[in-house]
Amino acid sequence: MDISEIVIRGDTPGSEWRLPVIRFKGSDAAAPSVYIQAALHANELPGTALLHFLCERLRQADADGRIRGNITIVPQANPIGSAQSHFGEMEGRFDLGSRTNFNRDFPLIALADRQTLLDDLDRYPAVEQLKRQLLHMALGVDLMLDLHCDDESAQYAYIDEAFWPEAADLAAALSMQAVFLADGESSAFEEAVGYAWKRADGEKKSRLPGRLAVTVELRGRRDVYPDMARADADGLWRFLLGRGVVDGAVPQAAPFEGPATPLDHIEMIRAPAAGTILFHRDVGDTVSEGDLLATLITAPGMADGTIDVRAPQAGLIVTRCSQRFARFKADLMKIACSGPTKANRKPGTLED
Repeated sequence: MDISEIVIRGDTPGSEWRLPVIRFKGSDAAAPSVYIQAALHANELPGTALLHFLCERLRQADADGRIRGNITIVPQANPIGSAQSHFGEMEGRFDLGSRTNFNRDFPLIALADRQTLLDDLDRYPAVEQLKRQLLHMALGVDLMLDLHCDDESAQYAYIDEAFWPEAADLAAALSMQAVFLADGESSAFEEAVGYAWKRADGEKKSRLPGRLAVTVELRGRRDVYPDMARADADGLWRFLLGRGVVDGAVPQAAPFEGPATPLDHIEMIRAPAAGTILFHRDVGDTVSEGDLLATLITAPGMADGTIDVRAPQAGLIVTRCSQRFARFKADLMKIACSGPTKANRKPGTLED
């Protein structure tokens, strides 16, 4: 095992950020190589806990000579966001200086241009330096896992259709309840990796066998518990065994049986008015068209002071917001449906 640090120059005199990187060297050049990072949104910590326990297993496997493919681990990928606090709350999703999402605006380049990501890094602000360093590491492997979480959520993932259904083994290993089939039309980290791989030989590919770039959503932000983290680490270990990254007997896993839903079939349930949220349905519930999802108290104490929010079509509730006061048009839920949404949706991510 090798531990190093990437030093990112800060945007003000005397400031800098340090990014720890853990590497395990594989014994077989033909085995798949892996890059796994967590907490790109710095306040999303289930992945950091998972990687802490996964590294325990990898250190033992390294000592036993069972690491076949090169493995790179970045347990806390965003030291800039980790240091941002506003009135006691970590602000880990958006850079407070530029107001940009830490998981947006990654460079979209061809794989042949990978090395240019590190050219003249000092001319970029710290957040851009961070993004370029992370993307450079990820583009040098075969399998890339970006570990996130949602607000209140089932276990699910965003997977580009170029990697599906081959990636069903990951969904099964991590006991996912749903998969969202991404359209590859954003500048998020996972899709920037896929963008480069699809253009590795000068022409865009629609299938990438043996590759994987995925955003894993490890339930909700509060789901940071030792038993959960160990179970998730066990699931990721099974995936690495199955892909031949580490050596050992591959345990049987129940097949993935959840929905694999295109983004155009995801109903984003948004608040029709501001108010206190009374949820009637929970994450993991299956609903029918017209079912009552939530009531918004928009005028407390008034006879006509509530608005009901109902399901536009049948589906599985995958996420729910943790806040109990909604601003106008705030996201309340994501529902995975069998039919397309009637709402207009731009290509790319479901949320900012």
